[in-house]
Amino acid sequence: MKKIGILSDTHAYLNPKVLKYFEECDEIWHAGDWGSVEVADALCAFKPVRGVCGNIDDRAIRSQFPLYERFMCEGVDVYMTHVGGYPGKYEPRVFAKLCANPPRLFVCGHSHILKVMFDKSLNMLCVNPGAAGQYGQQLVPTLIRLEVDGEKIQNLEVIEMR
Repeated sequence: MKKIGILSDTHAYLNPKVLKYFEECDEIWHAGDWGSVEVADALCAFKPVRGVCGNIDDRAIRSQFPLYERFMCEGVDVYMTHVGGYPGKYEPRVFAKLCANPPRLFVCGHSHILKVMFDKSLNMLCVNPGAAGQYGQQLVPTLIRLEVDGEKIQNLEVIEMR
């Protein structure tokens, strides 16, 4: 079993509470818009990190993190990108990839709006952790924690950093 911390849209600000909330996690997944290499370096020094670059990220971040990442976590196929959308409103290029080979877990960011939805047509869980940084229209920065145990995704928690 792995405990995963998921965040997005830090926009060059790493709230110290992130480290507290992700202390028990085995891995951190960042769904883009890091905003600075300093945020990436701090998270990578703290825990193993998987991540993708976002639309605001510069060359330094883009050289470290891809636009899309597909990987296995335990027995769960994961697809992560920054601009992805959600069921019924996917970004067209992402939708084509999802339809061609649906993962069990789809993680994206960009909107700053926390969403956890199950897409029945593709049989996958869609997770957008909202925004963990200070920039944007979100009123409360958010994170997600979950567990992957074999093929099960369980104990998903939404964290509001007030």
